[in-house]
Amino acid sequence: MAYEFESFHRNIPDEELLDNLRRTALASERESMTTREYDATGKFRSTTIMARFGGWAEACAKAGLLLRHSPKNPSEEDLFRNIEEVWIKLGRQPRYREIRKPLSRFTMSPYKTRYQTWENALAAFVTYINDEEIAQSENAIMEWKVEPTTKHKTSRTINLRLRFIVMRRDNFKCKSCGRSPATDPTVILHVDHITAWTKNGETVLENLQTLCSICNIGKSDLEFLNSPPIEAQNV
Repeated sequence: MAYEFESFHRNIPDEELLDNLRRTALASERESMTTREYDATGKFRSTTIMARFGGWAEACAKAGLLLRHSPKNPSEEDLFRNIEEVWIKLGRQPRYREIRKPLSRFTMSPYKTRYQTWENALAAFVTYINDEEIAQSENAIMEWKVEPTTKHKTSRTINLRLRFIVMRRDNFKCKSCGRSPATDPTVILHVDHITAWTKNGETVLENLQTLCSICNIGKSDLEFLNSPPIEAQNV
């Protein structure tokens, strides 16, 4: 069946593959996308895309997406983002022995280099999440970045801090079906705008919810079907 599937998509134009990669990342509200994340909700297979463009990094570059990687000297943001990802997968605070691949993108080494102990690293992450001054600063930056032609007070982008707060509030479970990566590792969680950003919904805690990738895509399809038809314009 796999060979038939690949053959079926053999003649798909390059731009259609790249466009679906972009759309899948946009639906997930991500600037980057791993092969696992794409395979969960994408129209094609990541192997098809890699074969066409010579690798996942090349495909992401052509699609204008960032490539998720593990730098030799990760920044504090990289380390915090990794803690967030592991925390979400487990549905609870990660333990020392759990910071290893494949669950974690980094080993314990860079955390010890920067923070000396795992407890210090967790304390720094929690301080960042709970710091109201950081939140106010980020909100100010978000408002500054918003295009003046829009009616929004916030940016569409959901930053690491806000995403984690929403998922923690929702117990790291999909609000629609209740599934969680902690009980099913195939589950990928997204943070979704309850009122769509395109319909003037703001990127604030009250308008955000945790959905799994399947429920999130299903909601997008439903909104598309329920949207009013575009009226023909007089030429």
